[in-house]
Amino acid sequence: MFMNNKTKIVLSSISSMTGFATGAGGEVGYNWTWEVKTVNGKSLDFRCRVPPGYEKVESKARTAVGKLFKRGNFSLSLTVQETASNNQYVINSTLLDQLIETATDFKAKLPSFVGPSIDGLLAVRGVIEPISKSEKNRDRWNLDKKILQSLDLVLHSLVENRIDEGARIGRVLFKQVKSINRLIKRAEKTVTLQPIKIRQKLKHQIHELMEVTPNLPEERIAQEAAIYMIKADVREELDRLSAHLQAAKDLMEEGGVIGRKLDFICQELNRETNTLCAKSSDIQLSKIGLELKAVIEQYREQVQNIE
Repeated sequence: MFMNNKTKIVLSSISSMTGFATGAGGEVGYNWTWEVKTVNGKSLDFRCRVPPGYEKVESKARTAVGKLFKRGNFSLSLTVQETASNNQYVINSTLLDQLIETATDFKAKLPSFVGPSIDGLLAVRGVIEPISKSEKNRDRWNLDKKILQSLDLVLHSLVENRIDEGARIGRVLFKQVKSINRLIKRAEKTVTLQPIKIRQKLKHQIHELMEVTPNLPEERIAQEAAIYMIKADVREELDRLSAHLQAAKDLMEEGGVIGRKLDFICQELNRETNTLCAKSSDIQLSKIGLELKAVIEQYREQVQNIE
């Protein structure tokens, strides 16, 4: 049996290599959006597009992707927009307090003194100052940190997206494994009838051979018969097909990063099926072999999609 309760549980651990996720965030003066797309790949391939000045974010994003994923072509992009509230100046409160205190003293000494307006105070040189380099660096460090925190949420969303897609692929894979197994069983039933057919065909060929070469040594006849019997017997290929198929089923139930291993098993399944078709002397068995090739190829195509 190739589908059980355990199989249904482990479907959630098969991950697809295709997926998409996006997420947005904001900080005082900034808004940003992450977008990540993944497609099939033989290994982990990473491409990232970030605005100028965000190279440190790109480097840490690459590390974050490597921790969560093992295979796939990743396309990651970050867009950052500065909002209208993104001021690059601060008020020098110390100087402003001194000016207000001075204006208050003048008012006490000269009752007719008209105090300065707030606009006038802010216009005094030094009251409004540009943010210092150290403050900018500190704000930028906090901004990068928050941008990377939002990326972490996006990447975990992508993990869930790929697992959901992997579960759908897994259901298809298990159905295809069941189809391959049924075809192998059909082939085995066909093979059980072959010894009689092989003997009949062998007797016919020996009879024809003896008519053409009546003095052929018995040792040569026995040798040719043995060679023919070995070539005609496909039980070994069917046994290996069953073993490879069981290995594929065990891997899928194990889950995790199994794509490369399953791809190798597909190659072995194809190789044994090709040998089966080449050795087959029975029309019915040849038809089953062709059906096997078709289903195994469909199985391989789905395997190409999983991590």
